[in-house]
Amino acid sequence: MNRYRRRTFALELTMIAAALFVAFPVYVLVNLAVRRSSDTSSPISPTTSPTLDNFTQAWQQGALGGALGNSVLVTVCSVIVVLTVSSLAAFPLARVTARWSRGTYLGFLLGLVLPFQLASLPLYQTLRDMGLLGTPWALVLFYSGLQVPFTVFLYVGFLRAMPRDFEDAALIDGCTPLQGFWYVVLPMLKPVTVTALVLNTVAVWNDFFTPLLYLSGSAQQTLPVAIAGFVGQYVTDWNLIFAALVISILPVLIIYFLLQRSIINGFAGGLRG
Repeated sequence: MNRYRRRTFALELTMIAAALFVAFPVYVLVNLAVRRSSDTSSPISPTTSPTLDNFTQAWQQGALGGALGNSVLVTVCSVIVVLTVSSLAAFPLARVTARWSRGTYLGFLLGLVLPFQLASLPLYQTLRDMGLLGTPWALVLFYSGLQVPFTVFLYVGFLRAMPRDFEDAALIDGCTPLQGFWYVVLPMLKPVTVTALVLNTVAVWNDFFTPLLYLSGSAQQTLPVAIAGFVGQYVTDWNLIFAALVISILPVLIIYFLLQRSIINGFAGGLRG
């Protein structure tokens, strides 16, 4: 029979303290988002007369509807391209032992080491010459190249730890290498795919610098840039900013809660792989 020990009690206290530490910023965020502008009390003190007008004003003044649509478009398209290209590229890199495979893989790893800021100016000029500046497709093209090296690194590590018995059996049964990858290997990559999906989605959704650079001067903005527009030189309405932040967080939270079990299992499996 298991006994309730001091170690268990100490572990529970540690977990409760960690939960409170994580929940405190969320409490302050929501507390200020529903607070009236006339309320100047401490951010920690509970709001006595909450209001939802801040969300309406933030949505209208910041044009968050269009910004939300642009963020969704950029994130979905970028993640789809990154996962498709990375999985297809990682399969031969993990299975072929030739010198060109090792050299190509090292080239992908080089993309993890070099900071993308070094290529900001030539990339900006290239996208300008292509006529993509000021459009969401400039961001899709940028993120598709930026996130591929890291995602290939995840896929290759997982594939090298995965046995080849199933794909060899598929090749013996008459499948082409592409068919074996699509019908046999790809379903087995679900853990690392979910891991890459989560990491890439968060990275693209929260990015501020790149949309500010490539969409500057246009009506097309993403949520982080639109929220930054609430900060003025002389006047800043922090209640609207916190309300806009809650709006920007909600889509990611909704998706997380709907896919919570798959995300946790996939993330844990991807890390183990």
